[in-house]
Amino acid sequence: MRILVAVLVTGAAFFAAAMAQSQAPFLRVGSMSQLMIDIIYPTSDAVFYIGGEPPKTEKEWNDFRGQALMLAESGNLLMMEGRARDQDQWMKDAKMLVDVGAAAFKAAQAKNVDAILALNDQLYAACVTCHEQYRPNYGKRKLGPVTK
Repeated sequence: MRILVAVLVTGAAFFAAAMAQSQAPFLRVGSMSQLMIDIIYPTSDAVFYIGGEPPKTEKEWNDFRGQALMLAESGNLLMMEGRARDQDQWMKDAKMLVDVGAAAFKAAQAKNVDAILALNDQLYAACVTCHEQYRPNYGKRKLGPVTK
């Protein structure tokens, strides 16, 4: 029995050491602004505006599935060390983005435009909830008259 326990403990220690060595550090490439402008805004727009011109061909559905997948995974990027502003509300907000993106991806796999359109309020809430807390002056800009 002692030998079995020793083998299990030793095996667990080796496994833990191997896992620690195999985990490569994440490398942040883009800034928060670049993530928003280049990934999150376009992919969220794809979800928001799918009703205007829904996918018809297999290629269009594949493209949309990619957009939905990027939206979901971008929430994970927001949770990376060095990007996460805190471990509480920031993580909850980013998880909301993962959840709505995953739901859009699942609906895209089913080619269900109505299910994707039904996610608009959830996506809007994910964006606004985070921006109200973490984006300086969000919603406080006064719009003046348009001048030419």
